[in-house]
Amino acid sequence: MKLLRIVIITLVLLISCSGHAFSFDLDMTVEDDIRKNYNSSKLVKDTNTDDLEELPALPDKLKNSSNTKTPQVPKNSYTQTPTINLKQGNVKISKGTSFNVISTSTISDWQSSGTTVKFKTNQMINKKHYTIPKGTIFTGEIIESHQPQISCNGGLVVIRIQSMNYKGETVPVNAYVTKANGKMIFLNDIKGERKYLKTLWKKGAWGRSFFNRMLALTVNLGKDSATLVLTPFPFLYGTLCFGANAIISPITAFFEKGGHVSIPSGSAFKIKLLDDAYID
Repeated sequence: MKLLRIVIITLVLLISCSGHAFSFDLDMTVEDDIRKNYNSSKLVKDTNTDDLEELPALPDKLKNSSNTKTPQVPKNSYTQTPTINLKQGNVKISKGTSFNVISTSTISDWQSSGTTVKFKTNQMINKKHYTIPKGTIFTGEIIESHQPQISCNGGLVVIRIQSMNYKGETVPVNAYVTKANGKMIFLNDIKGERKYLKTLWKKGAWGRSFFNRMLALTVNLGKDSATLVLTPFPFLYGTLCFGANAIISPITAFFEKGGHVSIPSGSAFKIKLLDDAYID
């Protein structure tokens, strides 16, 4: 056993000594390679100088990458989306502006929706920033219409003004009618005459007339003593018929129709802008 221990210890010592020798040889080999490939005399002797050209040249790949510069964007520079100018011109005609015009053709409730209607200015319109010449054409469209209806409801015409021919160019506008043939128009509805009250009075004419005849007969009967006893009967009969007519006439009048809308050519109108319009 002692002999075996001595042999093992001897082998360990030999292996360790040979390892140190191998590492030493390796270190010396690395130092020899550095001396061959790198000239230490080219190092900058004085580190405080800017003589950087004394350093060895960089490889070509590193040189090319160092010369490539990343473009820099100024802090305040940015890409702005251009805005689209939807205005037709530079001069604004404010919404709410009214124009006095005249119709160039007859306007009636016989015309269907989609019918084109035109108006023109009968005099020059001078404003602070613009002038509308005499004879400027405003073009519109009938957007709703109907003829007289029962319940004594009159006809209806609704007009929307869509464009203005200004100095040979078509300018989009959005306007409606506020006055037609001397009559104020509310909610842009040009309405025919509503005849319910007139029809009601007309329907009650028979009852009033019959009552008056019976009343006159009663008076005549009362003048003669022989017929005095009959005087109440014509009066009562006339009153009964008058009452029945007064009850029935509102019902019958409900089924009558109102008046038509019919405005002749050359009639005066007033139109008003709903939105701003722009002209040159």
